[in-house]
Amino acid sequence: MKITHTDVYRLSIKMEPFTIATGTMHYAQNVFIRIHTDAGIYGVGECSAFPVIVGETQETCLSVGRDFAALIKRKDALDTAGRLQDINTSIAGNTTIKSAFDMALYDIAAKHAGLPLYQYLGGEKRTVETDITIGIDTVEKMAEKAQQYKSSGARMLKVKLGKNAPEDVKRIEKIREVAGEDMLIRIDANQGWSFDDALLALNGMKDLNIQFCEQPMRSWYDDLLPALCLQSPVKIMADESCYSHHDARKLINARACDYINIKLVKSGGIAEAIQIHDLARSKNIPCMIGGMLESRLALSAKLHFAYASPNVQFYDLDTCLLGHLEDPVINGAAYKGYLLDIADLPGIGADIDEDFLAKCDKWTI
Repeated sequence: MKITHTDVYRLSIKMEPFTIATGTMHYAQNVFIRIHTDAGIYGVGECSAFPVIVGETQETCLSVGRDFAALIKRKDALDTAGRLQDINTSIAGNTTIKSAFDMALYDIAAKHAGLPLYQYLGGEKRTVETDITIGIDTVEKMAEKAQQYKSSGARMLKVKLGKNAPEDVKRIEKIREVAGEDMLIRIDANQGWSFDDALLALNGMKDLNIQFCEQPMRSWYDDLLPALCLQSPVKIMADESCYSHHDARKLINARACDYINIKLVKSGGIAEAIQIHDLARSKNIPCMIGGMLESRLALSAKLHFAYASPNVQFYDLDTCLLGHLEDPVINGAAYKGYLLDIADLPGIGADIDEDFLAKCDKWTI
């Protein structure tokens, strides 16, 4: 089965402003691709550029994506490992756009096998319940948002912090007061604290029943993570410190984290995510599946990956609930409250509406 051409789309999705420690996003800067084959099967993939974290923009993804499309043209679409090797050896980094091509190649393989992607990956369905994220705001507004989410049936909150450690403690004190003792609260500093700030904040929250803290410090302070893990009363999850299974190996060997957050845009896609998962599983380090600001198309791929990954024990799959003002996806993962499910269609089981795509910039290579 040969690749005939690839369509590359600028998939910009309007959204309400969303703030974390490293910046504010006003729209999802996504890229959508379709890899077409001479067998009439095409695969779909999507990535979401988050420049202040991953270092890629929508423009770099579009540019490099066109290069990838030319690189794999006329080659075997079912040789997933070979095509990923072509892509990965052509340029360092650029994991965001690599993840979209990885996703599309897996979609083709699963469709060719006549299986939903999670079955193709050897998985089975299980209950997946996502948290819901509160962006950085005033103490009062964040507490108000927590109350709204609790009233809507949410059982897990993920709270963004990292701008001011003493104020962050006050934020969590107020949110815990509003949420009550039964609601799970996990926090994410998005690299916003120094080592001293992290100790101050985490010790200040020691009696607030925090499930874990994601990425307390900049990744260039990874050498300080072992000491933080030893001194923190809150479990530490590596996020921006872990892009590949090599990163995971170094973190685990250094005892620098208790958990790992896997994101397809960081790992470059499903293939590398599987390696991170399997390594962490062998070392008894539970994982979370997370994301950036993807639509329900990439969300569907992440749900399939979660079904096939028993060591993924935490789910941060609320991206489409964080202020997306448009939903261009046909079929795919669906929310029932904060639970997720997907129909057993071949492959990823999702696509982008043609009317929406007609308004998007498009390149065919």
